[in-house]
Formats: sequence, C-alpha cells, structure tokens
Amino acid sequence: MTRTLYLFASAAPPVFDIAGVVEDAQARGFDVCVGLTPTAAGWLEGSLDGLAALSGHPVRWEYKRPGDVDVWPKADVIAFAPATFNSVNAWAQGITRDFVIGVVAEGIGKGIPIVTMPCVNAAYARHRAFQRSVEELREMGVEVLYGEGAFVPNQPGQGRPEGYPWGVLLDAVVRRVGT
Repeated sequence: MTRTLYLFASAAPPVFDIAGVVEDAQARGFDVCVGLTPTAAGWLEGSLDGLAALSGHPVRWEYKRPGDVDVWPKADVIAFAPATFNSVNAWAQGITRDFVIGVVAEGIGKGIPIVTMPCVNAAYARHRAFQRSVEELREMGVEVLYGEGAFVPNQPGQGRPEGYPWGVLLDAVVRRVGT
C-alpha cells in the first residue's frame, strides 16, 4: 500500500535538491505531493513543471479557493524541509499566511505525523524566538530534526547545502508511518 507524503519546503539553498528527495521518497514507497512557500516557488519557477511531472501531482504554493476540488490525496505524513527561520516561527505562532504553513498548522490538529528539519544559520539559531518555536513545535508533537544527528547550523555565509541531511529526514518519515 502506497502512503502519501506531503513534502514541503521553504526558500533555503537545499530546496534546489528537492527533485532528488522526491525520487528517494518514491523509492521508499511514497506517493509524493510537493508544496512550497511562495519564495521557494519563485526560486524553483523553472522546475515546477518538472517537479509536477516527477511527482504526478501539481506543485502547490497557494491556497485553493472555496469550492475548488482538492487536487492532492490526503496525507499520511508531512515532511517540511528545509524549514527557514521565518517558516518555523510562523508555524509555531499559528501565522498561516502561506499555504504550507497553514497545512502543517492544521495537520497538528488533525493528528497527521509531521517531521521537520530547519535550515538556519547559527546567528538565527541563537535568536530566542527560534529556540521557543522549536520547543513549541516539539510540544505539539512535531518531530523536529535539529541538533546532533540531524541539522546543525553553520556560521552565517558558510552554509553547505550539499551537506543537508535529507536522508535523516526521510528515515524519520518512514519511522513515523511504519513503512
């Protein structure tokens, strides 16, 4: 039985590797639906049709209008990575201006298993709001892959997008749904 994974991403450099993550998730038996923040959709503008073809579903970054048919199957699990400073804080505070933030905020209340992995530099990571947001999300049942063995921040300007631990994210997704 195929499980549906909503794979969401914010605008951070690892987002450029999302096609490979879709392929890896599919190889693990998931039907993948890709959702992006508006800025991430802008960054990937030239790749959106290819991502839709690869996943078999339209890529979404905007809310649908009332009465529009939902074009995605229901999620069995949601993975949100890379999750930026802005996205983590908006989500923890319930500020649902963006489609993906609205879905993950509602997903908590629906009891959908959710895994997230931030992508912030060490300066952002030291901000008290970020630390509080990570704790808030964990208290709400979100698995936040942050710290040793997951995502560890780099100094500003010293990011290594090629070292972003996508495999750690997908391993956690598999554990959450028992696939």
